[in-house]
Amino acid sequence: MTAIPGAPGTLFEPTRLGDLNLANRMVMAPMSRARAHTDGTPSALMAEYYGQRATAGLIVAEGTHPVPGGAIGPDAPGLFTDAHQDGWAAVADTVHARGGRIFLQLMHAGRLAHPDFLPGGVHPVAPSALAARTLVHTPAGRVPAVTPHALTDDEIEDLVTAFSRAAGRAVAAGMDGVEIHAANGYLLHQFLADNANTRTDRWGGDTEGRTRLTVAVTRAVAEAIGPHRTALRISPGNTFGDLTETDPYATYTTLVASLAPLGLAYLHHTETGTALDATLRALWPTTLVVTPAPGDGDKTRAAAQALGRGADLVSFGRDFLANPDLVTRCRTGSPLNTPLAEGFYGGGPHGYTDYPTASEGRGAAVA
Repeated sequence: MTAIPGAPGTLFEPTRLGDLNLANRMVMAPMSRARAHTDGTPSALMAEYYGQRATAGLIVAEGTHPVPGGAIGPDAPGLFTDAHQDGWAAVADTVHARGGRIFLQLMHAGRLAHPDFLPGGVHPVAPSALAARTLVHTPAGRVPAVTPHALTDDEIEDLVTAFSRAAGRAVAAGMDGVEIHAANGYLLHQFLADNANTRTDRWGGDTEGRTRLTVAVTRAVAEAIGPHRTALRISPGNTFGDLTETDPYATYTTLVASLAPLGLAYLHHTETGTALDATLRALWPTTLVVTPAPGDGDKTRAAAQALGRGADLVSFGRDFLANPDLVTRCRTGSPLNTPLAEGFYGGGPHGYTDYPTASEGRGAAVA
């Protein structure tokens, strides 16, 4: 992978996020790494991993399920027990001790979960009883997704409460805030997508109905921990998890317009390369975090263009995964480490906490 020589000056300028001071405009994107204990408690290894990357302006920690049935896979972290909260407190303390800021992403896998790794008797849930035509990760490898249980009205209300309680635990653990995951094919995104949500009650049907759960979860979390600690991630038109959105423009302008008055910390938007990008910037009154649309691989150009289009912060994924000192490497034009696929999900330190800094080894794969 090439370096990012001389990224735009504004990328390294300090900025504000609500009442937080950020050292720069670079965000470490949430990435599932499957290093929690089997009960979902964050491990000491996770604290070290995030602490290594504390020079990011903001870290968004990986998707964390608020209920047992929301896990995305084996060894994914949760946040619904005291042990979970204590584990995340160790992560927050480590990041803060090293001068960083960290939000925690709350997510529910929905129909992309699987009975093989969910606790006994728990079955995947979704807006409708429609299986995703895709493979999901299990301890035995990738297997076809199962037909989920369609959530009842009472179960949906309970889920809203669970997100709110998990957000309270996150703040009690010392997190600077939470990012609600309504993107990338998971449960809230499933409610937004008309091929996965065929309900005819108040949680489905028209655009307002399909956006209702995301709005309800976001409002409940904002009431629990304050809007300045609450954020939302979206990925309009993303087909991951066998989703199809017939009219993403209508869906996401409706969603964003509904939430704009709340004064949330930020909106994290994965660009689509369409008119929707500029429209959402015009609708959103607070900080906009952008994951640039895939382009020619020139990270300098992508970051500069995103900032030029009105982004306040720019999100980096695998570059932060493989480069704990990514901010320094970007400043100096140092070569980047190559991410190792075998270390992405699960395991120990290899491919996780053993990537060298530029001073230890310039632009190398982990041996």
